[in-house]
Amino acid sequence: MTHRRTIRKTIRKTMTIPYTVTGLAPESVTFDPDAAQSVITLVAYDGEKLIEEHNVEMMRIVPLMGKYPVLWLNVEGLGSSQKIKWLAELFKIHPLAIEDIVTVHQRAKFEQYDDGCFFIAHMMEAKTELVSEQVSLYFGKNFVLTFQEGPIDATRPVLERIRKGQGRLRQSGADYLAYAIIDSVIDCYYPVLEYFGEKLEALEDDILDNPNKRTVSALHLVKRELLSMRRTLFPMREAISSMMRMAPDYFTPDTLLHMRDSHDHVIQITDFIDTYRELCSDLMDVYLSSISNRLSEVMKVLTVITTICAPPTLVAGIYGMNFNGDASPFNMPELNWYYGYPLALCLMVITSAALCMFILKPLKQLERKAVVPEFDRSQGVTAPPPPHLASVGGRATGNHEAQSGASTNSNSLRTGSNDAQPAKRQDTNSGYAINDGTD
Repeated sequence: MTHRRTIRKTIRKTMTIPYTVTGLAPESVTFDPDAAQSVITLVAYDGEKLIEEHNVEMMRIVPLMGKYPVLWLNVEGLGSSQKIKWLAELFKIHPLAIEDIVTVHQRAKFEQYDDGCFFIAHMMEAKTELVSEQVSLYFGKNFVLTFQEGPIDATRPVLERIRKGQGRLRQSGADYLAYAIIDSVIDCYYPVLEYFGEKLEALEDDILDNPNKRTVSALHLVKRELLSMRRTLFPMREAISSMMRMAPDYFTPDTLLHMRDSHDHVIQITDFIDTYRELCSDLMDVYLSSISNRLSEVMKVLTVITTICAPPTLVAGIYGMNFNGDASPFNMPELNWYYGYPLALCLMVITSAALCMFILKPLKQLERKAVVPEFDRSQGVTAPPPPHLASVGGRATGNHEAQSGASTNSNSLRTGSNDAQPAKRQDTNSGYAINDGTD
């Protein structure tokens, strides 16, 4: 019962309802009293110079506006209403956008306003359990604002690249920085996929070796987490598509090209999530089959024992009838024999042994004839390997090679099936058709 309550508590965490107050007018901003206090990190750069300051004061931001091609403000924690409202007035953030920023667990979306664009995504992390946090972007031609809930920081790799001057970040504008942040948020899903892949492999081993209710509960939790992950990620496809369709004028063609690449990554991750959900259903079928097989084995043993014990029961039941031998010479005269009791015991043993041989010998012959392939774990119900991650950005590499290899194998199989069919011969012992060729 305690384990079941823990699972339900974890599920409720992944299905959090946004904190809100009912009955308020539109554009009303309600801050969560339990949210962490806001800490502002300032990053301003051009192709040669970089300024990075942590926990900056609000008045420090004003002199840097318009001085650098790109100004990035990262707000971690949504509990400081004064700082967030001041930033909203400074950068003319729409009240509806502010409402979505502070009311977390919103659906991923893209909105375009007069003074900027607004994008909502969700970061995920999986160590002992799945944790999701919202990240909101509000960006214009020369500034980017990011608002994060708490400790999950998907923007750290982007900041490291800015510090080292890697890639084109230092030479590009705010549009490319916004893309880089969104792409980093998407990349954080790949370790989560690897976490689920390893967890499903461990659950598969437990189900095959020792199926129990705790394993089924863990499998059910994984399936619910995958559902929550898919519900979080699936709207991001539509949001990125809207961002590409409604992109403002300062978005360069190169940035839009990279946005299409991020859209492809979201589709790829969604496909992996669907595959893992199907694997959860397959593992549940394996568990039910193993339980059914165990029950069948137990019933088979009980049936054999009952069948073997039937003749002694019959003999004991016959000679247990209390007929008076003096009343009639036909009332069990063998009860008065000198060796009557040993003969009855011998009759019980002989009939049981004969019946045992009659039952077990055909069962052994059937087991010899039946060809039951051993379960190969490498070919069984295993989770597909997570995408290989490159050294930069956690980007999946080798996916196109795997897809092209799969299509090549399928073409070779179709060609082989048209060229020749493997010959078959009849096994004289078992009567089964055996392939001489390779399937």
